[in-house]
Amino acid sequence: MIDHAHDLASVRDATERLLTAVGKLDNASVTQPSRLPGWSRGHVLAHLARNADALVNVLEGRPMYVSGGAREADIERDAPRALDVQLADLRESAARFQGAGDAPADWSRTVELRNGVTDSASRVPFRRWVEVELHHVDLGIGYELEDLPAEFTEREIDFLADRFAGHPDVPATRVTDGTRAWSTGRKPGGQGPEVTVTGPPADLLGWLAGRRDGSALTSAGGPLPALPPL
Repeated sequence: MIDHAHDLASVRDATERLLTAVGKLDNASVTQPSRLPGWSRGHVLAHLARNADALVNVLEGRPMYVSGGAREADIERDAPRALDVQLADLRESAARFQGAGDAPADWSRTVELRNGVTDSASRVPFRRWVEVELHHVDLGIGYELEDLPAEFTEREIDFLADRFAGHPDVPATRVTDGTRAWSTGRKPGGQGPEVTVTGPPADLLGWLAGRRDGSALTSAGGPLPALPPL
């Protein structure tokens, strides 16, 4: 059972961590490259603000974005802004998201996201939590995958393993940190998975989320699977 109220509180905490960290930057550092190819830190901050508003649209029954082109144009428009403007936008858009999340609603309803993807409304707060935490790491300002809350890391590994489950280009794979295990990729053709991937939770998450190359992981039964982009 997804506890949307718990996740909304987690989003609030993660957002405060992000705002505190970003508040220590300056205008020059916002223009520097992030860890995402082709994006400055300003692009990441602009995306986070616009994503909050997009998820408000989702919760209120509107299209998430007007179009893919409009989404990209908004990020490009907002990326060059000064730090104080970025911070104000992040704070205000986060407040709008929390307000939409706090409104009485049927959290069991199905909502539509981008590209025809649907999900339970109750999972939208977790999806926002993912955006805030991973893009905080993407800024490259001292917050690393190892710093993520343990609950978040475990749930995001589970979410991504499920996302790749049944994917024809990913072999049947068991993902484990030595204590917990997840299955992903194609259904096993025999009695078990084709490949077992083992490593620390942060490195498993980094590999599944496309943030690390998997070099810190071990792969038994075959090479480390190449994952399609998210």
